Amino acid sequence: MNRLGVARRGEQLAGEFLEGAGYVLRHRNWRCPRGEIDLVAEKDGRLVIVEVKTRRSQEFGSGEDSVTSRKLANLEHSAWAYLEAHGLLEWSWQVDVIAVDLDSQGRLMRLDHLQDVLQR
Repeated sequence: MNRLGVARRGEQLAGEFLEGAGYVLRHRNWRCPRGEIDLVAEKDGRLVIVEVKTRRSQEFGSGEDSVTSRKLANLEHSAWAYLEAHGLLEWSWQVDVIAVDLDSQGRLMRLDHLQDVLQR
């Protein structure tokens, strides 16, 4: 499985996890000039911008460790672009990170959902 395949598998598993937890998926891989939002979900009238980080090994650290302050700043800009593009500026929102670890065959080993990681 190549890097893109690993990322897409992680996003698939994260989407299934969110749906199972009662979230409604609105968009996958939404793009704007500042970047991409992996998943946009909604739950209880709140928009959730989700960054999915998928790893096949811990050689370069965990997925959640790779979400830097710069990445969070880009996600915040992308979130505002999404809200504006969809007429949702009045909605409350948050940024979550889902870290996914896969084995060499692409099977799920771990999935952690870190909620409201952006301090604003």
